[in-house]
Amino acid sequence: MTLFDAAAEDAAAATAPLAVRMRPRTLDEVLGQEHLLAPGSPLRRLVESDAAMSLILYGPPGTGKTTIAYVVSLATSRRFVQLSALNAGVKDVRAVIEQARRDLGMSGTRTVLFIDEVHRFSKTQQDSLLGAVEDRVVSLIAATTENPFFSIVSPLLSRSLLLSLQPLTDEAIAELVERTLTDDRGLAGAFTLTEQGRAHLLRIADGDARRALTALEAGAGAARAQATTEIGVETLEAAVDRAAVRYDRDGDQHYDVTSALIKSIRGSDVDAAMHYLARMVEAGEDPRFIARRLVISASEDIGMADPTALLTAVAAAEAVAFIGMPEGRIPLAQAVVHLALAPKSNASYVAINEALDDVRRGLAGSVPAPLRDASYQGARRLAHGSGYVYPHDDPGGVVAQQYAPDTVDGKAYYRPTERGAEKTLRQRLVRIREILRARRG
Repeated sequence: MTLFDAAAEDAAAATAPLAVRMRPRTLDEVLGQEHLLAPGSPLRRLVESDAAMSLILYGPPGTGKTTIAYVVSLATSRRFVQLSALNAGVKDVRAVIEQARRDLGMSGTRTVLFIDEVHRFSKTQQDSLLGAVEDRVVSLIAATTENPFFSIVSPLLSRSLLLSLQPLTDEAIAELVERTLTDDRGLAGAFTLTEQGRAHLLRIADGDARRALTALEAGAGAARAQATTEIGVETLEAAVDRAAVRYDRDGDQHYDVTSALIKSIRGSDVDAAMHYLARMVEAGEDPRFIARRLVISASEDIGMADPTALLTAVAAAEAVAFIGMPEGRIPLAQAVVHLALAPKSNASYVAINEALDDVRRGLAGSVPAPLRDASYQGARRLAHGSGYVYPHDDPGGVVAQQYAPDTVDGKAYYRPTERGAEKTLRQRLVRIREILRARRG
């Protein structure tokens, strides 16, 4: 390396974004992803023993996919080539593969090919990698934020080791921020971060290391412009144009805002419900927790007045688990709108609670003989199943027969309302109960 090259590299490093300057250079500097960094793990073997293998790194933005590729490029003796699926095509891929073949044949040098956003490659573009990956002409490291079982062709997936990266914990982000504040590659002790500023920065990051360092760099720039070395909430707000949400996920606000969301849905105020949902999302609330609360609300507060509300809530929960955040806010919002505007009934909720109360008070009773299991040998000798009338043999599908134990026979736990779909259920239930109870005269 010439003096000119070294000077150019130093200049480039000095002007690079903070997130780039703080990128780990060894696996030991990588924060989070402990499940991938254990001794003997495939990732360790690739880096430390220069093992020949191809990897697919799957995880949300800012979890370290590019960082891992960068560490590999520094640690291995292989030629490292990086492509982005945003602007590379089959021609670029084939050029890298051809050069890799020549290097392997002439000097024995192997090539690591890193493809970022590989899910943006078409099926044809992905297929162009198969031969080189299978023959180990290149070791592929492919990064994706999309579910690889949907976004990557099966042959390529089967030839690669899939590593799933998880969003970084607040503890990992906090450690990264502290390291950046003091490290010579970072802010080198020139700035301090207040406790409130740190908490706000963690909310902004939401498990994304790059987002945390970008916000911290903006905050340092704003502090420098204000001729101060302290970075607080107000400085970060001014720098990233994002208001701090006064929300402690472990304190009263967590419960108060959650309660307000559910009560706004119950009260059919869709706008208030959307406000509280936004506060929870912005505060970094676990989206799975939000989804669980919506599923409960769909049954507790809406029930059979709109049976599709539960389907929407469950679908939103599955969508959040599938796509993650920030896009997960969209199905959550759809579920909130559906639940808030749906007709309301807590009849199912009241019914199970009243039935539980009776069971706990000892009103269990014996199962009527006609309803008992008659499938085993000797059951008929005990008269189990004797006298059972098969409802499908009746034209109306309902027969005058006792189903409940004597202790609660005739009790009406479920009392549907006149709202939504329950109005029709109520009319049908009246007729069913008349038939069932006709046997009592």
